Amino acid sequence: MRRRTLAVWLILLAAYASTIGMRAFAASEYGGDEPHYLLTAKSIVDDGDIDVLNQFRKRQYRSFYPYELRPQGVLTKGRLNEPHGVGFPLLIAPAYAIGGPHAVEALLAAIAALAGMFAYRLALRMVPDPWAIGATLAVFLSPPFLAYSTAVYPEAAAGCALAGAALLAVRLSERVSRKASFACFTLLAALPWLGAKFVPAGIVVGFFAVQALRRERRSLLAVGGVEVAFFSVALYVGLNEGFYGGATPYAASDQSGTMASALGDYLDRTSRLAGLLVDRQFGVLRWAPVLALALWGLWLIFRSHREGLARVLTEQRFVERIAALCGLVLGVQLLVATFLAPTMFGFWFPGRHLMAALPLAVPLAAWGLRHSPRVGTVLALIGLAGSVWLWIDVRFGHSGLITPLPDAPWGPLVNAFPRYAEGALPYVLTVAAVLALAAVALGRLRADARAARTTG
Repeated sequence: MRRRTLAVWLILLAAYASTIGMRAFAASEYGGDEPHYLLTAKSIVDDGDIDVLNQFRKRQYRSFYPYELRPQGVLTKGRLNEPHGVGFPLLIAPAYAIGGPHAVEALLAAIAALAGMFAYRLALRMVPDPWAIGATLAVFLSPPFLAYSTAVYPEAAAGCALAGAALLAVRLSERVSRKASFACFTLLAALPWLGAKFVPAGIVVGFFAVQALRRERRSLLAVGGVEVAFFSVALYVGLNEGFYGGATPYAASDQSGTMASALGDYLDRTSRLAGLLVDRQFGVLRWAPVLALALWGLWLIFRSHREGLARVLTEQRFVERIAALCGLVLGVQLLVATFLAPTMFGFWFPGRHLMAALPLAVPLAAWGLRHSPRVGTVLALIGLAGSVWLWIDVRFGHSGLITPLPDAPWGPLVNAFPRYAEGALPYVLTVAAVLALAAVALGRLRADARAARTTG
């Protein structure tokens, strides 16, 4: 088992390392917020602080960004601290000191591969190989994971922390240990430093860890773990007050973190629930159709729960517990991306706001793959073909990891996906699809209930 785990890490690392130095757009390897993270890391290495005022004045970003870069923050107490937080720049600063931006990419590739290893070990607790390893490689070699493996964003690190903490929370359900508990809550305590948007998903994992400890009557250990997390949050808020003038780094920006000020602004974002999944450009299912297996796996486990299998099979109860953990983390992160993220359409590769939680789609996808191997294999191959297409077109063609994006993996069939930035038709189709799926699901549940009454 250890050899397979190491093999997963090495395969993913090799694939991710192959993207180092790839073009983001035009003549630049970095775009969006990436140059800002790198500039803050450079300031930490050169000056020992996160004040990038002199870096901007001297245009020191030109060593890795060939265009004009404008500050995203405002002057706070005479300093220019970018509103991205200090945690991620501190994480990548040692790599930057050793080998510059490409060394940072190598570090992030290793971290992203580690997330895949954690996801694989978690999937093994639901299904055996080849389903677990197959789902892991299919998901982690899909275009979104390939693109974000070396992108200078905190998503890969947050995904690694969430996957590792989830694995440890599940281990606490099997056997309580102080080391596992401390490691779990330490990983969760790191999430605010990587980004406030990762905290809600971390709370879900923390709740499951606490419940596992309480079931084993280790309440004192649970309290200690929660205190570790709360201490991290308190320190995070205190340092932000000093650096950025507020509880979060967004205080150093001239806009709110969500870019919404009224209830109506948030309600207008409801369409993102579908757009983040199936939009022609930004939908994760459009780029990684294998993730549909996670939805299928979640539905299958919901059905088994309705049938009461967990009452007679202890192993099924454990599977349902893991599925609930993964499903809730994915659902919470989808809600964060829908209602709290400033925009769905940003200058980044699709799926950014969901990437931290997507490693936890692997166990659910593995369950779906086990029960629908033929369809699952086709979806996995489509995703892998999309990754190869994307890699070749960016490395040797005219595409970039931000723009312009190729039509991978669908070619001309990509036009069948709706575009949520254009007209009302996509919303009508979404409502119709949801109603149709709800009708099918309700019909199936009624049929199962009738069959259960007949059998009884």
